[in-house]
Amino acid sequence: MNRALQQYFNQFQSLSETAEQAITTICKPITIQKNKNLQHIGQTCQTIYFLQNGIARIYYLKDEIDITEGFYFENSIIARAESLFTGRPSRKGIQVLETADLIAIDSQKFFALFDAYPEIERLFRKIIEAAYIDTINRIESLQFNSAEERYKSLLESSPDLINRVPLKYIASYLGITQVSLSRIRAVR
Repeated sequence: MNRALQQYFNQFQSLSETAEQAITTICKPITIQKNKNLQHIGQTCQTIYFLQNGIARIYYLKDEIDITEGFYFENSIIARAESLFTGRPSRKGIQVLETADLIAIDSQKFFALFDAYPEIERLFRKIIEAAYIDTINRIESLQFNSAEERYKSLLESSPDLINRVPLKYIASYLGITQVSLSRIRAVR
């Protein structure tokens, strides 16, 4: 198994050698060029991605305005969960902001391993639980924190973000305009 992927999994739960081997057989390395879509809006998510290097974002269009839902950095999992679990096309897309190396895991083959390897199912449940908590924290941040507080928190969690991501995406992620973001940055 890829070392970075193994280390990521070990944060949640260690796997037996046979379980790791079973996952390895359904993994495929891919490279996506900067500013290309990994998944398009309207596509059904059938793949779970592990981002080895680069940055990606999940985005959607609202009234033809591009809005960033989240950023994903090295050593993280990316999938459109609502589409992955329902089998319906997603209203969101995944775009790579830097040329990225990823490991693509076929979700149907991955889910098929759950019966043979309960430890893989437990691992996936723990990963989804962590993602759910991140989602709740994101919603609460939008509900309870000012734009300045959200910006400060984003910089604390991802200090190099400002140098790697266009400001228009950061502003949309924070739920503000680029002008407002410029004002916040000028004060800091």
